[in-house]
Amino acid sequence: MKTITRIWHGITKKEDADIYLNYLTSTGMKDYRSTKGNISAKVLRRIDHDICHFMTVTEWESTGSIQQFAGEHFQKARYYPEDKKYLLEFEEFVTHFETYDFD
Repeated sequence: MKTITRIWHGITKKEDADIYLNYLTSTGMKDYRSTKGNISAKVLRRIDHDICHFMTVTEWESTGSIQQFAGEHFQKARYYPEDKKYLLEFEEFVTHFETYDFD
């Protein structure tokens, strides 16, 4: 079975890592999971000296289902108003992969 995996990356200050994880859970992750066609959503987090890397890894039935979440230009990252408080940079694009499950 083929699905689409969408990966977003963001960076915060180390001291904002826990606050941003909670914020991310209540915004992006909530919206991912409530979008028809979303199969799964995970957050990866890694502290690196004085910064923290976040990656959201979501799995989707199709690019059409991703568009329901991200809009017509689904290759672009979707940001929320308070991201400005925490994120150190705003990557314009996310990465998509065809994903094959062999279970």
